[in-house]
Amino acid sequence: MNWLLPLLLAIFLPGFVPGAGPAGAPEGGVTIPLAPLGEDELGPLPRVTAARGDNPPLVVIDPGHGGRDPGASSPFAANPEKDVTLALGLAIRDALAATGRVRVALTRENDTYLGLDARYQIARRLDADLFISIHADAAPLNDGARGATIYTLSEVASDRQAALLAEGQNAAGRIAGARLSGDANVNLILIDLAQRESMNVSADFARLLYREAAPVFPFRPDWHRFAAFIVLKAPDIPSILFESGYLTNPTDAAYIGSPEGRRQIATGMQRAIEAHFARRMIGRGG
Repeated sequence: MNWLLPLLLAIFLPGFVPGAGPAGAPEGGVTIPLAPLGEDELGPLPRVTAARGDNPPLVVIDPGHGGRDPGASSPFAANPEKDVTLALGLAIRDALAATGRVRVALTRENDTYLGLDARYQIARRLDADLFISIHADAAPLNDGARGATIYTLSEVASDRQAALLAEGQNAAGRIAGARLSGDANVNLILIDLAQRESMNVSADFARLLYREAAPVFPFRPDWHRFAAFIVLKAPDIPSILFESGYLTNPTDAAYIGSPEGRRQIATGMQRAIEAHFARRMIGRGG
């Protein structure tokens, strides 16, 4: 995607020069800062596994919740959501590391609390190619609800977020290789182009994940849904939020809490991630 934005901007904004423009942005309200925060604010970056090849793609796996935020609880299992997501994240990382086709990092490797902004900022700081946030669902009033769900950013959320980011005083930085300017209108176009490209890739990956994983573990009938989760709002990184199943359903809770269930989910995720990057490489002629 890094090559696409400068081309589109050259078409739509004839005076635009990639890399040009002041580092600052107009004063205004701050929602989600686009520029990466410093290590003092976000802490050190997580370790990244090794992979074969020259500059292999990088996926960031985000085990939801952690620390003082336990997430959902289950009436059928002792472990809260934060433990379930961490175990799944570790299993997915290990499955990917074993094949060595892509690099992988976890936003957390232990029972640590992370703010929602910090999670996708880690992906941006690492210049990740894909971001996957792992969760477990809960429906206390409907214990029959079961199956996995994939969420991607909604169109309405994208439009609103692009406008807010373009106006934000911390919106200085780079989007998909193109530098933001001091002109909020130019930034809006830049961010909108990047975000819509990311949304398209995110939706493609959601379909691929369903195709690869549905034979391995159960999904809800309406398996792809749209939402405005904060962790999905990195404008230049394809992102999904994966709900692995329902902790309030006894079958799902037992499945996602078991070693075999984790292995199957990790295998389905690993196949989809590697197929996604293989397709992207073919599409680029690489």
